[in-house]
Amino acid sequence: MAAKTIMVQGTTSGAGKSILVTALCRIFKQDGYKVAPFKSQNMALNSFVTRRGEEMGRSQVVQAAAAGLEPSVDMNPILLKPEADSRCQVVLMGKPAMTLTAGEYGPLADKLLPTVTEALERLRAAYDIVVIEGAGSPAEINIRQHEIVNMRIAKLAGAPVLLVGDIDRGGVFASLVGTLALLDDSERSRIKGFIINKFRGEISLLQPGLDYLEKHTSRPVIGVIPYYRHIRIPEEDSIDLGEGVISGQADESLDIAIIHLPRLSNSTDFEPLQQEAGVRVRYVRTADELGEPDAIILPGTKSTVADLEYLRRSGIAEMIIRQANRGTPTIGICGGFQMMGTQIKDPGGVESAKDDIAGLGLLDVVTAFQSEKTTRQVKARVLGNEGLLAGLSGEEVTGYEIHMGQTPGSTRPLFRVTGNREGQAEYIDGVIAPGGFIFGSYLHGLFDNTNFRHAFLSGLRRRKGLPMISEPSAINQEEQFDALADVVRQNLNMALVNKICGL
Repeated sequence: MAAKTIMVQGTTSGAGKSILVTALCRIFKQDGYKVAPFKSQNMALNSFVTRRGEEMGRSQVVQAAAAGLEPSVDMNPILLKPEADSRCQVVLMGKPAMTLTAGEYGPLADKLLPTVTEALERLRAAYDIVVIEGAGSPAEINIRQHEIVNMRIAKLAGAPVLLVGDIDRGGVFASLVGTLALLDDSERSRIKGFIINKFRGEISLLQPGLDYLEKHTSRPVIGVIPYYRHIRIPEEDSIDLGEGVISGQADESLDIAIIHLPRLSNSTDFEPLQQEAGVRVRYVRTADELGEPDAIILPGTKSTVADLEYLRRSGIAEMIIRQANRGTPTIGICGGFQMMGTQIKDPGGVESAKDDIAGLGLLDVVTAFQSEKTTRQVKARVLGNEGLLAGLSGEEVTGYEIHMGQTPGSTRPLFRVTGNREGQAEYIDGVIAPGGFIFGSYLHGLFDNTNFRHAFLSGLRRRKGLPMISEPSAINQEEQFDALADVVRQNLNMALVNKICGL
């Protein structure tokens, strides 16, 4: 028997669809159901590599974890990764398929619908409930003809739809009513109720608006979810970083500046740092914002060359080089690592019309772009044993690689990779400069490794003459999922949700 389905759509991007799907996955799991998440098409730069070496959107990985599942690309068959010049890489069932402009992708989407259908049907055959996430808004009438992520998927799955609006941004009643007005009759009939998200204040003050909404639309408000800060669930994408995001307090001991590249990817790499006591993390967009941090991190990017050119135009590159030469610890991850080398070669035009691009010159390595994309989970052992990594030699770390370029080994490698999905592997990754305060690596997820993260932060504290913190902060993700489920369960009419779902 095919699984029951329910779909969460939003009035806008960022309305809270992803987090509500995460919450419903955990609630249904708690209630004894086999539940799986699904999002047919995800546009995101935060991606993950599965155990099979397949790439998928990070939000579905988080939702799978909430459901107690290992992530599968069936949960996100299409991933769109924006690149420079209004292009995006299309990742189909975990593998890069093509790079297209937005105008080229629209007509192609119709041809990808069978792949989406097959993935959804495999999930429905294996689970009791599939919780489906939409994207953006279903009322984007300019792209309705080719959309394969909102109402078209709801019809395909026979799914009732819950429509969520973000009251924190204002205009929530107009956006909910306006969305309904822009749908056709068959689409409108699928909307079974509303959820208002991120509410601050006294619920009684909201009641007149709720009463009007229900009377005007003949649909119930299923819940009002309060704004909360105490629950740590990974963000869906770097768009959620907003402008000038700072975590921690200005008077806390360590100040870490992450360069907010225009095409920053896998910002979730740094969430473990944001959760540590005594650490302030800043996302820096301009040269003036950099200041004099205790460490600079160059993160991953979907377009290394374009973002490197941006750093030069903006003056940030000059500031990074100056700080690094004065001794400020500087770390590069993936694309950031590529930028830190002396040169990037791109004779095949993978990212640029130039054959050779000068790097920042902070590490003595050269990167060469290739058409084949590397995606794999790995485990590795630390080779560096000085500076920020003092005492870590031989420590095992796990992570994952997602990159188009290759950076051949140096005489000062950072890691020795000892295993990947094919089994045993032996190759070196990354490089560490003399002194141990400047290094780079292809491994995403480094700071998820507790001992590595603790040693890194301890090295910064030692360098600054600060007292050591004996134990690293640790977030129990299972407890966070349960806390999220508690908040949503307390503020959502789950009996009505179950009825809508057909349970």
